[in-house]
Amino acid sequence: MLLAGGQGSRLGVLTDKVAKPAVTFGGKYRIIDFPLSNCINSGVDTVGVLTQYQPLRLNTHIGIGIPWDLDRNIGGVTVLPPYEKHEGSEWYTGTANAIYQNLEYMETYNPEYVLILSGDHIYKMDYELMLDYHKANHADVTIAAMPVPMEEASRFGIIVTDDENRMIAFEEKPEHPRSNLASMGIYIFNFKALKEALLALKDQSNCDFGKHVIPYCFDKDERIFAYEYNGYWKDVGTLGSYWEANMELIDIIPVFNLYEEFWRIYTKSEILPPQYLSADSKVERCIIGEGTAIYGEVKSSVIGTGVVIEKGAYVEDSIIMSGTVIKAGTHVYKSIIAENVVIGENCNIGIGEEAESKLNAKIYAFGLAVIGEDSIIPDGVTIGKNTVITGETTLKDYVDRKLASGGYIRKAGEM
Repeated sequence: MLLAGGQGSRLGVLTDKVAKPAVTFGGKYRIIDFPLSNCINSGVDTVGVLTQYQPLRLNTHIGIGIPWDLDRNIGGVTVLPPYEKHEGSEWYTGTANAIYQNLEYMETYNPEYVLILSGDHIYKMDYELMLDYHKANHADVTIAAMPVPMEEASRFGIIVTDDENRMIAFEEKPEHPRSNLASMGIYIFNFKALKEALLALKDQSNCDFGKHVIPYCFDKDERIFAYEYNGYWKDVGTLGSYWEANMELIDIIPVFNLYEEFWRIYTKSEILPPQYLSADSKVERCIIGEGTAIYGEVKSSVIGTGVVIEKGAYVEDSIIMSGTVIKAGTHVYKSIIAENVVIGENCNIGIGEEAESKLNAKIYAFGLAVIGEDSIIPDGVTIGKNTVITGETTLKDYVDRKLASGGYIRKAGEM
């Protein structure tokens, strides 16, 4: 059961029109491709994807599951949005509530075990090994957990275990953590234990696994074990972590390798022509998507599909998503530019001294300039750091052709 209904509000304008799991990553992928690929690589062939917020692009991307070999007569992938029931309709109000509302779907398959996943993390994991561990311990619940630095442990749900890795305490974001084993939000349940907990907690508001289901199972003295994971795992929940995770893909020896033959990441691929690099173009240490044409200079960046970078344009340390056009003479530094944006000629983006965002200092930080999808930037403007723009802007929206660091422009009708 793959939870993919989240808004991802800390990604700001990137999730105005699309659910967080459908945000593009690494040029050609979407975030949900990683847990879905983990499923098929692990031999999991029955997947329910729970959607809610802005689901259209996510639903279109998943389709009937062909890219992940999940178009099956029995099992396969099923998209599970909230729906109207006899006693009324109800949105998913928490991770566990979403699973509870789909008990009937799970019972259709009479499962012995249920794997609960989040649709918004970047990682590779063999769930079959985790299931083997679950069985070997005769566990009722197994929680995937990874060691984090002790000074960061208070940001996570922390599992305290005995010598056999059986959980003896669970602390949600403790001020003084007793362990550095952080829950990854990945669970394997015996279906009997999961169903019992969900039915017992069905009236709990905003019912959540970490806050309600795991403590309930622990109080029932069920066997709960931590499965320690030491590979790459990233919650790309902030603009900073999202930018950083993309930049790690282009390291000379990437921490997270997209090119491994034995653990491929699958995605829905558009029918696009190959990349085109003109004789005058310069490209250094980049990922370049299919159908992209580069006439300018690109350095240390992740470029999506169908992007055009015109002659004299320069892009560095940036993420440029699909369908975007960067016109001649424009310079872009440390920016995230969403899908189908048009940036005019001779602009300068992501330059100057840093200043705190006047819109939301917690979201628009990290020295990034962020431009939302379908935006238009006129010719000859300068845009500073920790800035955000969304919508079709004109020169009238800029003071002396500038948007100073920390500034924002949100056009009427835009989120």
